[in-house]
Amino acid sequence: MDPLDVLTNLEKVEPYFQAIFSADEQKVVGYELLGRIQLEDDVHSLGPFFQDESVPEEYKIEVDNDLLKKAIQRIQEEDEDILLFVNRDVNSLMADRGESFLQILFEEKENGFAIERVVMEITEHDYKGDMNQLQHLLTYIQTCGVKIAVANIGKDNSNLERIGQLSPNILKIDLRQLKRSSPSSTFFDVLYSISLLARKIGATLLYEDIEVNHQLHHAWKNGGRYFQGYYLHRPSSQFIDRDLQKEKLRSEFHRFITHEKQRLETLFEHSQQFHLKLTNLLNKYRKHSIDYNELIQLLAHDLTNESFRIYICDEDGFQQSGNVFKGENGWIIQPQYMMKNWSWRPYFLENILNMRVNKRGFFSDLYSDIETGETIRTFSYPINEKHFLFVDVPYAYLFEHDGLL
Repeated sequence: MDPLDVLTNLEKVEPYFQAIFSADEQKVVGYELLGRIQLEDDVHSLGPFFQDESVPEEYKIEVDNDLLKKAIQRIQEEDEDILLFVNRDVNSLMADRGESFLQILFEEKENGFAIERVVMEITEHDYKGDMNQLQHLLTYIQTCGVKIAVANIGKDNSNLERIGQLSPNILKIDLRQLKRSSPSSTFFDVLYSISLLARKIGATLLYEDIEVNHQLHHAWKNGGRYFQGYYLHRPSSQFIDRDLQKEKLRSEFHRFITHEKQRLETLFEHSQQFHLKLTNLLNKYRKHSIDYNELIQLLAHDLTNESFRIYICDEDGFQQSGNVFKGENGWIIQPQYMMKNWSWRPYFLENILNMRVNKRGFFSDLYSDIETGETIRTFSYPINEKHFLFVDVPYAYLFEHDGLL
């Protein structure tokens, strides 16, 4: 499509809308504004026009502004809490300091439109200028009532530190990678990191490009509040019934919740069994006068299938034993770990307090071991008020037991 076909036929440019659904109410909360043009008997996406680097920025802004005006006129007829998500090229936005964008909003405000209904989407890693200047502009736009969404999180050169600096209201995550039969484990780690970032900065997670059920499941499981994609609804020139997918989403969520409850119950049962086994073993060895280095060697013999590393720490995180570690040729002693401190690890002191108060051992979440690189869990167990046992459980054992992965 020739860019001139767009510029000379602005009257044929029309807004299309892709519905965005909420997890809490299972209904439409907003629409992303997309551009289409009717040429002869075909409707064409304006995506190639906006992505064409040979098209001058002022022409793209002109078409963007035309679409925005038409969309606002249309969406005013909808419920007042329906949001309008508007894409803006971040470099074009900075070219005129957002003036043309805000001017349209202020003009429409005079006609009764609430600026607070607009969410401006930008892609942070496309920006080529000074980040502080962008931050100042976005802060100003937010003070005018517009919400900010940063799109394409987790792709290409996304920088979580820069995203946090921009303080967006919404983080938008592309789930197309999950269409692969075996997405990398790193992708799931990135999703988890983004969900933590969103919680820290008070942002809402919106997952887009949901085309199949398992993508929706991962979005729900990783803190998604808003969902968008062909699995729920394709872009349309018309708005839809807000409750169109309510029953579908309720049904899907019920299955997700049932599955997650079963997984947590199974994990709890494994934890109880592991706790009981360690209790029995420690009661047996307490009859003998042995130091902690002897104790972990005895436990290694009993836990040879369940563990690859065992050690004991005090309440401040200092090791009171070395490590006993299972390598290719069996268990070995690593005395050099004696008195190493692990209090710097996330949740370490919180876990110590948890064991002291509840008098029980428990599994950690899944994480990658620093030395081996494999996915593991650690079982933490209170020996007494001041000393705590840590049993690192290998991936092979987790894989063989339902609910541990």
